[in-house]
Amino acid sequence: MISLDLSHAKLNEDVASWQEKVNEVDASLQNGTCTGNDFIGWLHWDENYDKEEFARILETAKRIQENSDVLVVCGIGGSYLGPRAAIEMVNGLYPADQKVEVIYTGNTFSSTYINQVMEYIKDKRVTVNVISKSGTTTETAIAFRILEQFMWDKYGEEAKSRIIATTDKARGTLKNLADTKGYETFVIPDDIGGRFSVITPVGLLPIAVAGISIEDLMKGLNEGMKEYGMADLNQNPAYAYAVARRILQNQGYDVEMFVEYEPQMQKVAEWWKQLFGESEGKDGLGILPDSAVFSTDLHSLGQFIQDGKKVLFETNLYVDQPPVDIPFPSDEANMDNMNYLAGKNVDWVNKMAAQGTLEAHEVTGNVPNIVLTMPGMTSYDFGNMCAFFFKAIAMTTLLNGSNPFNQPGVEVYKKNMFKLLGKE
Repeated sequence: MISLDLSHAKLNEDVASWQEKVNEVDASLQNGTCTGNDFIGWLHWDENYDKEEFARILETAKRIQENSDVLVVCGIGGSYLGPRAAIEMVNGLYPADQKVEVIYTGNTFSSTYINQVMEYIKDKRVTVNVISKSGTTTETAIAFRILEQFMWDKYGEEAKSRIIATTDKARGTLKNLADTKGYETFVIPDDIGGRFSVITPVGLLPIAVAGISIEDLMKGLNEGMKEYGMADLNQNPAYAYAVARRILQNQGYDVEMFVEYEPQMQKVAEWWKQLFGESEGKDGLGILPDSAVFSTDLHSLGQFIQDGKKVLFETNLYVDQPPVDIPFPSDEANMDNMNYLAGKNVDWVNKMAAQGTLEAHEVTGNVPNIVLTMPGMTSYDFGNMCAFFFKAIAMTTLLNGSNPFNQPGVEVYKKNMFKLLGKE
């Protein structure tokens, strides 16, 4: 279970004073009457997911592991950030024993990036997983047309078994294309939006291909939904965190800096930014989500956080037990004067840096700090973390009176772009 510490948050009111409001919002979530209730399928997905499709995901992942060097995930937003966040968090940035390398495209219009991906995969055994509910998301559609032609040129009819579409169950451009050409398909549920979709086939297939236990992920999700399932703010850290955010914004803090101390969780922060930014950034409301990896970014953003304008609060996500640790060696010559750390583990140094930073920012810098601590960085922990942040963002946005599950503002740039591109 993720723990919450608000003792450094400088709240000017008691979280418990929001209990009645939280009870009302939680009841509307549970009984399906909340704003945006047609997209709350994630709430019970841990129990209601398609077990037969789950088994087929495992079979398909095994086949890809046996016949491919690279899986190209072609998608954008939640179709890309979710699986990448899980894979990098669990496997690390330089995994030694990952059977299949997972790379990503369809998330940019950069011709240079797309070309580099195509050059990188041209002599490798490749499988493509294109992910799009409609099939009309332009970034993904451009990349997929290039990839699809490459796959047919490289493999001929075998391309049919090497292209997999994760898309709508029954309709849409990509579903029609996949059915026509004979590609295997997995389903994006109608009632789960993209930024919540990592727990569906959208994320589960790439995660399984990367050699990560999706059974453990779903177990973490299931137990997390129970752990963060009660309305009582004294027992539910996800809801207490949601309320603390509202209190801090009422105190004038409009930016939340999401901080981790593990570089392999940088994409977790990117996933979190989409989840929180798209969910509550509407109706002229919401907190701007930002992120940093400490201690690295202390040498770039640290000065502003410490001494700059007080516009932000920090939410620190600590990891109690990292996957591996390394002892700091002794050196008889001690020419670098570092022997005072000899015999200490590097993770201990990392944790001392976190404590020192917390005190500097809170006490000297007068910056509110929320502290979250997760047990580890396993697949189970990732699933549990999804439950925590899903429940938190639903609560905190509904407390603002907004719909957490739509993103009308995203469509504005698309309309302008299509006009400029000459799309009818």
